Amino acid sequence: MTTMTTWKEQILKEMDKVGETFQGVVSCTLTDKELLKEFDCSYGRKKGLTFTLWTSNRVYFPVVYDGAEWVESVSRNPDGKPTDHVGG
Repeated sequence: MTTMTTWKEQILKEMDKVGETFQGVVSCTLTDKELLKEFDCSYGRKKGLTFTLWTSNRVYFPVVYDGAEWVESVSRNPDGKPTDHVGG
């Protein structure tokens, strides 16, 4: 089964979970065009471009497990919260 997405869609899902919006982006290693490039995020092999995106409060990055891809984030500044293992 093919599941098409873009990194912007995946980033927005993560931002929604942590209470941020795309207007808060300070910097991103992807261009606007690359953020909107569709790829299959389902299992198989990694297909999305690598990136790092910063807001004032968080750092966003791609995660992959068995080829399935999504976005996670961590606090930009020390907050005393440990980060669980991501990916696989």
